[in-house]
Amino acid sequence: MSIIHIPFAEGEAKLDWLELTRALADGHTLPKAQIGDTFLYRDPDTMLTRSAWIDGLGIAVKTANIFPRNPERGDPMINGAVNLYSDHDGALSALVDFHLVTKWKTAGDSLLAALRLADPDAREVLVVGAGTVGLSLCEAFGAGFPKAALKMWNRTRSKAEEVAARYDGLEVVDDLATAVNRADIIVTATMSSEPVIRGEWLRPGQHLNLIGAYRPDMREADDEAMRRARIFVDSFDTTVNHIGELMMPLADGVIARSDVLADFYELDAFKAGRDDITLFKNGGGAHLDLMTSRYILDKWQGQG
Repeated sequence: MSIIHIPFAEGEAKLDWLELTRALADGHTLPKAQIGDTFLYRDPDTMLTRSAWIDGLGIAVKTANIFPRNPERGDPMINGAVNLYSDHDGALSALVDFHLVTKWKTAGDSLLAALRLADPDAREVLVVGAGTVGLSLCEAFGAGFPKAALKMWNRTRSKAEEVAARYDGLEVVDDLATAVNRADIIVTATMSSEPVIRGEWLRPGQHLNLIGAYRPDMREADDEAMRRARIFVDSFDTTVNHIGELMMPLADGVIARSDVLADFYELDAFKAGRDDITLFKNGGGAHLDLMTSRYILDKWQGQG
């Protein structure tokens, strides 16, 4: 059997953000994924290998090499590979472009949570961080919340302006505290080890969606934000004991484990009252890469 190769541009042309969120929701109705993560560090670089097997969906293995200094040389910060294997016989069935899977998995993951937790009539979405993920968040949340104005803040304004030049209608803002307080939805995708979002800036009814932190020494929201919010995650297995966003406030007694209310395997619990502040931590995981890759493959083959 020939192996299917799905490149970025040709694969992306067939995809739809809302359709992907439905595929991710459906994937969580299947038997719970077996997952295995390996992290290797060489400061400031990280090698992350994530594997998943879902009965009825198949096997995926993705390796991500994160080198934060690469952009200084004009190279991508993240490189890697994705392999998708048949659930029937374990044979390699597709090579899907790494950056395609990562882009759609990461932004789709956060969009699924926001569609469940945020005000469906949100009028303003603030994206914090002007990296590659920031642009994909504009695309995803623009599709998910078409009535909302999109704003972006970044430590270096010129980088946010570069993103705005590529996404029509995106407005760059300078005062982060004011922008956070005004927004109905705040989505963060920074590489910060120190919180960039302060709980005192938040107001009832907002949705805070955190993506950037992926190591035990990283976080984007401070203790006050964690205290004030109803907390949800995409996967207990990839967040609670792995990422500083939760590990630090749990260790310090700021929040209890019971305050982390649900993950995507309990999507029916993703509910919020009108005056609740909801906080979602996107930790990713190979099971989400697998679900996203299967969606991409299905669309490539004209299914769905």
